[in-house]
Amino acid sequence: MIIKHISGTPKAQPRPRAFARGGRASVYNPKTADEWKGQIKKRLQQYQGMNLDGNFNVTLNFFFARPKSHFGTGKNCKALKTTSPVQHTQKPDLDNLAKAVLDAITDLQIWKDDSQVTELTLAKEWADVIKPGMIAQIKLIK
Repeated sequence: MIIKHISGTPKAQPRPRAFARGGRASVYNPKTADEWKGQIKKRLQQYQGMNLDGNFNVTLNFFFARPKSHFGTGKNCKALKTTSPVQHTQKPDLDNLAKAVLDAITDLQIWKDDSQVTELTLAKEWADVIKPGMIAQIKLIK
């Protein structure tokens, strides 16, 4: 089993973009999640090239820093406003966050393909108690 905390700002895997130039269509992948995927690869580098067979149970918990607007001002600058949301219900979407992580793990060749993930548990919340980033738990099930 692998359990890692990866610090940083979680980013979602962007959708491929299409464009036409000179009468020809092309597709490209935006690089907005590359830094985040690089952090994931750095923290999981010791498992690179394992190419494990079997199925996996993956749990990903994403933690986001609260914006300044969630806090009071002046002497209350460290206190949350009563109107601040409890749950993280804004972008990025959980499914796209997971896609970036699973793609990074596939790039590292820890498994052969992310289709080997048979159980995926996801959560996102405010980083009130923990540093912003992600806790990844990857379990090989025979």
